[in-house]
Parts: sequence; C-alpha cells; structure tokens
Amino acid sequence: MNPLHDDKFASIERIQEGFKEAGYICSRKIATTLYLGYHLEKPILVEGPAGVGKTELAKTAATFAGVPLIRMQCYEGLDESKALYEWKYGKQLLYTQILRDQLNDITKGAEGLSDSIDKLHQYDDIFFSESFLEPRPLLKALRQEEGAVLLVDEVDKSDDEFEAFLMEILSDFQVSIPEIGTIQAETRPVVFLTSNNTRELGEPLKRRCLHLYIPLPGPRLEREIICIRVPGISEKLRMQLVSFIQQLRELDIKKVPSISETIDWARVLLLLHADRLSSDLIRETLHIILKFEEDIKVAEEHLYDMTRKAKREAEN
Repeated sequence: MNPLHDDKFASIERIQEGFKEAGYICSRKIATTLYLGYHLEKPILVEGPAGVGKTELAKTAATFAGVPLIRMQCYEGLDESKALYEWKYGKQLLYTQILRDQLNDITKGAEGLSDSIDKLHQYDDIFFSESFLEPRPLLKALRQEEGAVLLVDEVDKSDDEFEAFLMEILSDFQVSIPEIGTIQAETRPVVFLTSNNTRELGEPLKRRCLHLYIPLPGPRLEREIICIRVPGISEKLRMQLVSFIQQLRELDIKKVPSISETIDWARVLLLLHADRLSSDLIRETLHIILKFEEDIKVAEEHLYDMTRKAKREAEN
C-alpha cells in the first residue's frame, strides 16, 4: 500500500467522485472493488465483453492516483524476457569491443596466462549489472518508488506457463535476477488484469485476485456516460441514440455494440451537426457501431421500427 495515495482511496464515495472528475462513471460495485483491492493489496481481475471499459478503468485509476500507468499487452508466446527483463545485448557487445581494444592495458603487468585471466575476470560482473539491464513492464512496475498502476491487458491471451509465472510475481511482488539479486517492490503497484474470456483462467490466479465483472451498461448509465464523454451532444439526441443502441443489442447479431462504439457514434453525430436521429442518418453511419456486414443487414431490416421507438422514448 502506498500511504501517499491513501487519501485518494479513503472511501468508496471519494473514488466515485474522483473517477467521475476524470471522465469515468464508476458504479458503486466498481468503486467498492477498487477500494478493497487497494487496501487489501490484491490484484483486480476485470472481466466482461470487449469495449465495456476494462482497460479504461486502469487508465483512469492511474490518472486518479497520480501515478504512472505501466501496461503489458498479453499475447500467445509472451515469455519472461518480454514481461520482466532482458539484457542489452548490443551494449554488452560494444563493451566487449572496448575490452578487446584495451586488452593490453588491462593485462599489463600480468605474469603468465593465469594472472592475465584473473585480471580479465575483474570485469565479468559489469556485463550483468544495472547498466546493461533492460526492464520490461513487470520490473518497471516493481521499481516505481511512488507506486504505479500495472495493467496486465488481455491476460487470457497468454499461455498457461506465463500465467503461472505471473501468479508467482503477484504473490510476493518481488523477483530474483540471478546476476543481481532480489528486487522487491518499494511500493506495491495497483494491479489490474483484464480478460475477454477467450480461455478459462486457472483457479490459482483467480484466487489471488478480486473479481470484477463489467457488463454492458443499461440505458440510464449509458446516457450518463455519453453525457460525460461527449458533453456537446443534446439531451434529446443522447436519449435517442442510447435507445437505438439498446435495441440493437437485443437483435440476433454477431457482435453487439459496446459502450466504446456508442461513444464513437455520439462523436460522429456531433461532427455531423445532427440534432435528432433519422433513418437516413442511421443508415449512413451504421458502420460506426456495427462491424460486420451481416449485422448491418439485420439492423436495416428493423431500422424503421427501432428509429420510431427511439424517438418515442426520447419524448416521454
């Protein structure tokens, strides 16, 4: 825990207020999980459909706490060298060249081969010192003196082996580098792991985390999010577009629009100086919120009825 930021996480209400000021509508459930995760020093595993704000949650937490965001994007084949640290091989080769050029001076005065080797061994440790260490996201997060937010994004895309390695790091917030020694976090980072459930995560990792599921927002919350993220849009248009989006999610389509697509659509409508929805306007911009041609065709079949309903709900 970082006492420098205890005032920010002093209460659930303080978290909600701070996140709203930073442009993120934080429900009571989300704020409670953040409060507990901070004070219990537990990572938070955030799950939910793509585009509901899982990554944005971690970004806003870093802004709210006033600490760096360190992001590690997971993918199949991610290993320790890419996640934790690796050595600067190019710099080591350059150092080798310098040693070779200075070989006569280094071995000057040596008596025999054995003595010369002993003199050269004095420079061995420099090869694997801090000067040649390249920290990756996990190590960077551990070394932030003022704390950090560590985002392990889409952890479900990594391998089982990496998941086990990650669990080991998150248990003690320390790592051992054979050539240097053990590095322990001076200030434990606030950790978020996000997952889109492309594969089932292991039980040991889940046990070490607080679980948070973020669903697609209901109409009231979605209108509030649009109000914060796209403040220039009129109330009438905001109500119409949210009603239309909510209806789209009830259709039998391949990918329902997420909150990120709702925000994008609201910005597009604002750029087009729209003050209300019409069938023609929706048809021209439907590709902003639907990503598959077959989904667009399904939506077009219901376009008239959904537009009329959206207008009716906005008037009530």
